[in-house]
Amino acid sequence: MQADFWHKRWERNQIGFHQDRVNPYLARYWPALGIAPGSRVLVPLCGKSLDLAWLAGQGLRVLGVELSQRAVEDFFTEQQLQPERFQHGAFTCYRSEGVEIWCGDVFQLSAGDVADCVGLYDRAALIALPPEMRQRYAALLSGILPQGCRGLLVTMDYDQAQLDGPPFAVPDDEVQALFAGRWEVRVEVEEDILGESWKFVQAGVSSLLERVYTLSLSS
Repeated sequence: MQADFWHKRWERNQIGFHQDRVNPYLARYWPALGIAPGSRVLVPLCGKSLDLAWLAGQGLRVLGVELSQRAVEDFFTEQQLQPERFQHGAFTCYRSEGVEIWCGDVFQLSAGDVADCVGLYDRAALIALPPEMRQRYAALLSGILPQGCRGLLVTMDYDQAQLDGPPFAVPDDEVQALFAGRWEVRVEVEEDILGESWKFVQAGVSSLLERVYTLSLSS
């Protein structure tokens, strides 16, 4: 998918993927990861998610990465924050109150950029990418994050023939394959959320599973 696709979605306010509350899975499963306050957490393709503020509220240092400048600026405006702005390589960076968001292409991240990120949170990144980009994304995370990094991953799974993405369906076997060999992957919960998703009901989707994984980068 091209960058223009996401820029246009934000410009037209077509952001049905944005949640107007903190993701309930985050509050439920994040504490069990045991990531200490003061630690740095990577949140790829973060948009203007309220989850960023929640993580910062736990005493964590949040590093979001987002392609859309509109999304980044909206986050700080809606949180009533005045961010410091600076340049870091290919990224335009915004920082305030424990949250740092780098505006640019997530695939430009290097190991040096995230060397101190001991946490990872992905609610909407993997499912925003088509299959070939998911492979590249998983390889990126495996290649740049430090050993011992722990994280939370949320995916969707449905019959892609019934509705085109994004969000894309990412079945469990694909998640296992994408992270196999480097990560310990554990399914924490699987729920059918079709009744909460009118877009999918209207499209005739018969089942919409949401899965939550905990991840640990072992080697």
